[in-house]
Amino acid sequence: LSLKFGDIGNLKGLVIRFLLTTSYYQLSVQNWFSLHRLQLLYNHSIQATFNATGICAPASYSYHCEHVSSLQRYDALLIPSSANDLSKLWEVTFIDFQIQGFNIREGHFAYAKDCASFFSPAILMGLVMSLILLLVLVYALHMLIHLKSLDGHYECKASPAYFAQMKDSDMGDEKEPLRSSGNESYELRNQQFCKIYI
Repeated sequence: LSLKFGDIGNLKGLVIRFLLTTSYYQLSVQNWFSLHRLQLLYNHSIQATFNATGICAPASYSYHCEHVSSLQRYDALLIPSSANDLSKLWEVTFIDFQIQGFNIREGHFAYAKDCASFFSPAILMGLVMSLILLLVLVYALHMLIHLKSLDGHYECKASPAYFAQMKDSDMGDEKEPLRSSGNESYELRNQQFCKIYI
């Protein structure tokens, strides 16, 4: 697949050649294409050759990537084929790169397989937050399971300060006179209150 620049100023004789291959993979039960090599030609002579790594997609799809470059800051998907040629003198970067070599219909790209990693920073942060929320939920369930019942943890004690309403006929049985300094006072018996221990 050749990309020619025609009569555009200094790029008049420049041609970018993409060497694509197709292979059948039994694991996915379909054909895949891959960009095997990229060549830069100027005035019909090869100036630089780069080996492509990881640029592949199913044959019925296209391949898309935000940056395909020979620079390390863009993950360097294009690697100079030899240390002795002039490839190291060239820096190649494609922005918003999309390619499809086979099964092209009506001049439009098919559905694109993107080069974005499955573990981008946003996805990793989402996984970490999900893990934290899961740990909080497990801790809350653990505390609920081990919560002690209040039914069996109480005891009743007698209280002289609790006054309940009683009938006059029962007052004689429930009162006992106390003799002190000439005044009559009464203390109520059998009155109880409950303390609950948590």
